Amino acid sequence: MLFRGGYVHTPADPHATALCLEGGQVVWTGDDDASAHFADGADRVVELDGRLVTPAFVDAHAHLAETGLSAHSVDLSEAPTMTAALDALARHAATSSFPLVLGFGWDDSRWPEGRPFTRAEVDRAVGERPAYLCRVDVHSAVVSTALLDAFPELTGHDGFDGDGLVARHAHIHAREAVFRLMPGAVRREAIARALGDAARQGIGMVHEMGAPGDSPAEDFARIAEVSAAGTLPEVVGYWGQLDGVERAVELGCAGAAGDLCVDGAIGSRTAAMHAAYADADTIGHLYLTADQVRDHVVACTKADIQAGFHCIGDRAVAEVVEGLRQAAEIVGVLAVVQGRHRLEHLEMATPEEMTLLGELGVTASMQPVFDGAWGGDDSLYAQRLGPDRARRMNAFASLNRAGVALAFGSDSPVTAFGPWAAVRAAAHHHTESERVTVRAAFNAHTRGGWRAARRDEGGVIALGAPASIAVWDVPGELLVQTPDTRVAAWSTDPRAGVPHLPDLHPDLDLPTAVMTVVHGRVAFEEPGALT
Repeated sequence: MLFRGGYVHTPADPHATALCLEGGQVVWTGDDDASAHFADGADRVVELDGRLVTPAFVDAHAHLAETGLSAHSVDLSEAPTMTAALDALARHAATSSFPLVLGFGWDDSRWPEGRPFTRAEVDRAVGERPAYLCRVDVHSAVVSTALLDAFPELTGHDGFDGDGLVARHAHIHAREAVFRLMPGAVRREAIARALGDAARQGIGMVHEMGAPGDSPAEDFARIAEVSAAGTLPEVVGYWGQLDGVERAVELGCAGAAGDLCVDGAIGSRTAAMHAAYADADTIGHLYLTADQVRDHVVACTKADIQAGFHCIGDRAVAEVVEGLRQAAEIVGVLAVVQGRHRLEHLEMATPEEMTLLGELGVTASMQPVFDGAWGGDDSLYAQRLGPDRARRMNAFASLNRAGVALAFGSDSPVTAFGPWAAVRAAAHHHTESERVTVRAAFNAHTRGGWRAARRDEGGVIALGAPASIAVWDVPGELLVQTPDTRVAAWSTDPRAGVPHLPDLHPDLDLPTAVMTVVHGRVAFEEPGALT
C-alpha cells in the first residue's frame, strides 16, 4: 500500500508526505515526487488529500467483553439524577430480552441525591429479573433481588450490603455470577464489537486486562477466535492472578499482571488510603501486602514474564513500591529492570516512590481521562479526598521527570476508547504542574504502549517498524507542541524538523480516524473517505 499527499508523522523524516507498507512493515517514507517510484507496483494507492498519518494508538488498559456488552446494557453515565437513572433502567428492562438486565456507568457523586439506588428501587424498575448495575469505576455495583435469589451465597461475602450494594469480594463474586448467566457466544460477539470500536478510534493494539472476577479466563480463547476471523487491533493479554504465573503462561499472556488488585477505586471508596476519606469514615481496603507483592514479582521475574498490579490509593502504592524494593533485593535490580513490570493507574505516589519506580524500570499504565472526568477542585476526587490530595493525583509530569515510563489507555468501559481525548487530557491536566506536552502524551499512547508490553519495535513510523498506522481527518492545524515557549519559535520553524501534531485545544474538535491499518492490513476504513 502506498499513501501519498498527506503529512506523515515520523521522526525519520519530519517532512514526509508519503509512505509505503509491504509485508506488514513500513518500507519507505518520503515525499510525493519520490513516491512515483512505488506507485506502479502498489496493490493500492491511497490519496491522503492532506490528511495526517500517525502510528496507530495503543490502549494499554481495557476490558473488551465488558466494553462490547453495551449493546445489551443501559448506559447510565449521562443520567443527571438517580431518579433519571432508574427511569432509564425501567425503560431498558421493558424492552430488553437479554437473560439479565445490565447497566453501566452510574456515578452517585454527580447526583443530587448523593447516594446509589437501593435494591428495592432497582427491583421496582426491573421487576423479577436478575440485574447487575455497575458503578462507573467498576469496583462496586447494585444487584437485584432476583440475582441474589439465584446466587444466595453472595450475601455471605465481605462487602455485601443489605440494600443491594456489592463491593470488594462480594462484587467479585457478583461479577462471576453474571459470567455464569451469560452465554459464551454473547461474550465473543461483545469482544468483536469492542475491537471494531477500537479500530474506529485509530487504535491498533489493545492490552486486555483479565483477572478472576474481571472476566473468565475463557475470554482469551474467544479473543483468539475473533482475531483469527478478520483484521482487528492486536491484543496483548494479561492475567491478574496472585501466584498465577503458570496460568498466565498457559493462557498465552504477557504477564501475571494488570488488574491484580492491591486496592479498589476512589469513587467506590475502596482505594486504600493512609488517611480517611474526606466524605466518609473509612480508609478504603487493602487487598495485598508488600510481602505478597514481593513474592509475586520475584516469581514473575524468574519466569521472564511481567508482573503488575492495580494500585490507586497512596497506601496501596506504598505497599507495591515496598514489595518491588524487596523483590529487587532478592533477584537484583537489573533483573527487575529487565522484567519491565507495570503498575495500573498509579494515581497517588510520592516523589520518593516515583524515584524508586524509575530506578526499577517500572511502567506506569495510566488513564488521563480520569483526571479529565474527576479531577479539579469541585469534582469526584476532591469530594472523596479533599482538594489538596486531589491536586497531586495522576502525576504525569512528575512521573516523567522521575524516569518512569508512561503508557496510556482508557480502562474501557470505565472511560470510552478515545486516544486523542486522552492525549488532550494529559496535556491539560487540572493541575498545571502535572501537564505533559502533547508530544509526550502522544508518545505514551503509541510507542509507550508497545514498550509497556516489552515490545520495542512498534508505535512509530520508521523503516522496518510494524505497519500499524492510522489516517486522520484533522479539524484544526498541525503544530509543534513544545514544553517551553523559549524554544517554540525555533521548533515550529520548518528548518527544525520537529514532527507536527494536531492542535488539541479544549475548544477544538478532535481528529477523526478514516482508516486504521494493523500489520499492513486494513482493520477499519470510513466508507468513501479515501480514494
